[in-house]
Amino acid sequence: MINFEIPRDLLIGLEPYAHIARAIMRPQAHDYDEQEHERPYPFIHAIWPLERARHQHLQTAAAQETTTEEPDLDVLFSILLAELLSWGDAGQFLARPGGRLGGTAVAAAGTPTQKATFLERFADSEAPVWGAMAITEPDAGSDNSAMRTTAVLDPQTNEWILNGQKIFITSGALSLVESDGICIVWATVDPQAGRQGIKSFVVAAHTPGVSVSPGMNKLGIRASDTVIINFDNARVPYDHLLGDLEVQTENTTKGFAGAMKTFDASRPAVAASAVGIARAALEITRETLAEAGVELDYNKPRHLLTAVERDLLEMEAQYKAAWLLTLKATAAIMHGHSNRLDASMCKVKAGTAVVFITQKAVELLGPFGYTRAALVEKLMRDAKINDLYEGTRQINLLIVARALLGYSRRELK
Repeated sequence: MINFEIPRDLLIGLEPYAHIARAIMRPQAHDYDEQEHERPYPFIHAIWPLERARHQHLQTAAAQETTTEEPDLDVLFSILLAELLSWGDAGQFLARPGGRLGGTAVAAAGTPTQKATFLERFADSEAPVWGAMAITEPDAGSDNSAMRTTAVLDPQTNEWILNGQKIFITSGALSLVESDGICIVWATVDPQAGRQGIKSFVVAAHTPGVSVSPGMNKLGIRASDTVIINFDNARVPYDHLLGDLEVQTENTTKGFAGAMKTFDASRPAVAASAVGIARAALEITRETLAEAGVELDYNKPRHLLTAVERDLLEMEAQYKAAWLLTLKATAAIMHGHSNRLDASMCKVKAGTAVVFITQKAVELLGPFGYTRAALVEKLMRDAKINDLYEGTRQINLLIVARALLGYSRRELK
């Protein structure tokens, strides 16, 4: 029997976050959208004690190394949290302090020693700390084999020397300049080897040779810190390469595979964020239409419904389908199973659904929906990023097709 009931302990744990989403994030959503490069410090300072306590809990659990067949409820909690905070405001959610993508990458590909070393700052620091991950380049977005950022080992100092540029990096300034955080940087140790030469490196804040641009202006999620990072002979210690040191300079896919494991964990979180935005748009639309006397009668056959009512039903159906696929992908991780197919499927569905739902919300609310006075206009702009980052819809559709049809990457290219 399938049970979709959320454990009571998790619901209790979400209550302080729900308060932050309602009382701090939602009321400030318009302000930080209008003032793009200002940090949402009321949100950051309110949530950091909660996030720090979560990291302390995770660190303690990892140190105990207990083996259990029980599902990992921390995974489910993270997904529920992404949905909830994105309902509050997706831009501020992306400015949330903590390990985020950088921590996920370390957890997915790091050795036990690396996990203890690089993740402890998120549990120990009194001040907020951020983690980031840098993959995208001007000439290497979806095609990671085109990556040009290089990492060359200096045998005299036993350091890696990084050179190159990364763009569209979430929390890049927050992690590398404005806190004692970390950024996981993808670079190639052999440009001729394509994906096989790609490795992941931990770059600590304030590393010489690393410079961060002013924030990039964006369509949506404008409270999120999004920057360009340049590496000019930036030196990082030998053991800052994620993974097993014995194979770190060999021509294997270990580094790239470790990065893919990061996406398997992060794509359901992106889908959950999209679902949170969709829920916000759906609720606002229903409430506004109800005030105008339009309320759904679920007992009516579809052909007797008005066009507006049919649109509302379709919005609800798309929302629920995206959320159920996201929970399915989450359940696989919780039980220790591979979720690569499910992760890409929920990412595609949620990204498509949230764009449809928010656009319909603007349409159904008429001229008011198109104005800045209506939050749905902002939600529509915030929605589109979920169809793009953590692998575009097209890339994730290719992953789904390869898995379902049994084709290799080369055969389906």
